[in-house]
Amino acid sequence: MENDIIEIKYAMDTFYFLISGVLVMWMAAGFTMLEAGLVRSKNTTEILAKNVALYSIACVMYLIMGYTVMYGGISNLYVPDGFFGITASNSTAEEVIASGGDTYYSGASDFFFQVVFVATAMSIVSGAVAERMKLWAFLAFAVVMTGFIYPMQGSWSWGGGFLGENIGYSDYAGSGIVHLCGAAAALAGVLILGPRIGKYSPSGESNAMPGANMPLATIGMFILWMGWFGFNGGSELAVASIDSSNNVASVFMNTNTAAASGLIAALITSQIMFGKADLTMALNGALAGLVAITADPLSPSYGMAMLIGAIGGIIVVFSVLGLDSLKIDDPVGAISVHGTVGVWGLIAVCIAGEATIGGQIGGALIIFAWTFVTAGIVFYLIDMAMGIRVSEEDELKGIDTSECGIEAYPEFTSSS
Repeated sequence: MENDIIEIKYAMDTFYFLISGVLVMWMAAGFTMLEAGLVRSKNTTEILAKNVALYSIACVMYLIMGYTVMYGGISNLYVPDGFFGITASNSTAEEVIASGGDTYYSGASDFFFQVVFVATAMSIVSGAVAERMKLWAFLAFAVVMTGFIYPMQGSWSWGGGFLGENIGYSDYAGSGIVHLCGAAAALAGVLILGPRIGKYSPSGESNAMPGANMPLATIGMFILWMGWFGFNGGSELAVASIDSSNNVASVFMNTNTAAASGLIAALITSQIMFGKADLTMALNGALAGLVAITADPLSPSYGMAMLIGAIGGIIVVFSVLGLDSLKIDDPVGAISVHGTVGVWGLIAVCIAGEATIGGQIGGALIIFAWTFVTAGIVFYLIDMAMGIRVSEEDELKGIDTSECGIEAYPEFTSSS
């Protein structure tokens, strides 16, 4: 009877892990729709191509080397029994029972859940460098980002490295490990690329470049909101017990509450500052609330989750405006949503959790410094090898035709 219970728990937790991974995978669609809605129509096909390709590259590179770098170390990359090094292996029934049931999910489900997180980090970069970066240069960067840069810093925390053991860094589902990492890489790319043509006038004023499809961007936000339940809820790693089930329910509640309060706070802030209810700020406010609660969606009360999300929604508005004033051109606000608010999320862990402010800031600085420097080097080398920015003519015309050969909305554009 006891063995049957262990096997049932194993099956339930494995299934929950897989379904959570599917929800996080669906976030790839959310990023794709959000970014496609927030760029101009002449650049839509290229941003779609970037997102479908980066997801595929992430899956392949994490299989080839990323998972091993993150959980096995570089020295185990190429072991004698196979090219792919140490990969996630499934436990047999005898092994699970012999362990007393300490591990209730398969190794393959763990890999699947991890790989979709890698794709999420890379998706953050695609929106920030939109409308002026070459497709193949971006994909070349994706190879290094998903195969090495992200897994290396992940090994320092989730892989049992020094961030958790020595510094005391705490990050439940990845405000820093996933979101800050992606934002740091995005910032490096944006600084090397420079702003889009016409974004800033000679006098320094910022010119609005509105996205082509607000309904699509809104759908993208809701898809991300939905996928985040797998992102945060799956990070509990189990559901087949009373305690873990209660924890998952609390994580879902806090995640939803933070997103809702983040959207409301950003909407109110934009109304006060601009005299208008800015939809793009509202969309990013919801995402900011989600990023803010991701570092610890379990410990806070529902009221505290509301506060954490609302502060994230306010921060993202000021961050978008602040980066714009510095002439850092981020078409979708990804650096603000995932970077600036990601740092707030890490600090917020200290409010309800047991983390220290020193450990959280120290971890954030290490993740940012590693990713920003290494990503900057990779972007620079790619620029030297093949160039990373499209020509001025192609950028003005729209990079759909020059990079992909087709337009997303041929009936409504004149470039053909």
